[in-house]
Amino acid sequence: GERLGYLPGTLSEKIDPYLRPLYDALHDMLDPDTIPKLLTAGTIEVAPLAYMRGRSLNDAFIILDEAQNTSPEQMKMFLTRLGFGSKMVVTGDVTQVDLPGGTHSGLKVVQGILEGMKDVSFCRLNANDVVRHKLVGKIVAAYDSYEAERSSGPTSVADTR
Repeated sequence: GERLGYLPGTLSEKIDPYLRPLYDALHDMLDPDTIPKLLTAGTIEVAPLAYMRGRSLNDAFIILDEAQNTSPEQMKMFLTRLGFGSKMVVTGDVTQVDLPGGTHSGLKVVQGILEGMKDVSFCRLNANDVVRHKLVGKIVAAYDSYEAERSSGPTSVADTR
């Protein structure tokens, strides 16, 4: 996200691969012919996180997707864009962090900071909430069991060779 400027092409060409899941979801919810009109009119805006700096997002419904891959600083920057008449939804899976080694997930950190704050709530999903192929739910449950077992005992990844 932060290094989009180094990629060749227009902004749209740079961010499209990252936003494909969002466009897929829009197509599931809206008439495909309507989406380009809403984007052109600015009713729906899709922008990389790096482009949120300095903005105040008033009268908007704002979604930050894949938030597990934000740093704590990026998460703070995003959350402080909240303007009057707006609501924010932050989504992510803390079991799928792709940040470089040593970088903490902003999604993990923000839970410790904001848990219990008035007007802020967290909704945690599990394998039963998966809306993809039923096998995906089983895979998620298997990984959850593996992680629980691994964190409760001396077993390490090296022991599974």
